[in-house]
Order: sequence, then C-alpha cells, then structure tokens
Amino acid sequence: MYNLSQKLLNWYHVAMVVRIRFGKGFKLGRKRQKNKRLALVLAALLPPSALAAAILAFWRIAADLNWTNSFAISSGVFSHWQVWLGAAVALQLCARALNRYGKSGDPAAS
Repeated sequence: MYNLSQKLLNWYHVAMVVRIRFGKGFKLGRKRQKNKRLALVLAALLPPSALAAAILAFWRIAADLNWTNSFAISSGVFSHWQVWLGAAVALQLCARALNRYGKSGDPAAS
C-alpha cells in the first residue's frame, strides 16, 4: 500500500514539455489600403461633427450672456460650453490625424 501511495504522490516529478503553437494571425500590411480608406472616410466625416459641437458651444456661451433663449440642454455634463468646445477641438484633431494617416505614403499627396 505504501508503495502505491508513494507512486501516486510522486507521479508529478516526471518532466513534461508543453508546446503552445500560436497561429500567425493577420498582418496589418495586407489590409493597409482598406485601413487608409477607412481613415480617410472618417477624416471626412469628423469635421462637420466638430463644427456642430462648436456651434453648440457658442450657443451655450450666447445663452449665458442672455443673447439667445435658453440652451437646449439645461443640466448635466453637456450643459457646459467647455465640454462642447473641447469636443470640437478633439474631433478636429482626430480628423487631422486620420487624414495624415490616410494620405501617408501616397505619392499624389506630396
């Protein structure tokens, strides 16, 4: 009995090699043109939304100065002009970065 229990307890001392094989996955280079096209599409769509955010910021400023009626959003995070102006700047910067990425390596863009 002791010999059997001794073997059961010591079975894990056997050296074991575990090999994990990962797949190659997809390369970004294969779809680089599609990524650049998508970046250019998003870069074209972001400036109008940045303009809308800037208009909302100026509307909020005008409402605070009593130049217009009340602002459409009366409470919450989006009721402050700083948020709208920051969003407009962030959207414009993202559009510029995406535009630069989309046109990188393009001989016609230079």
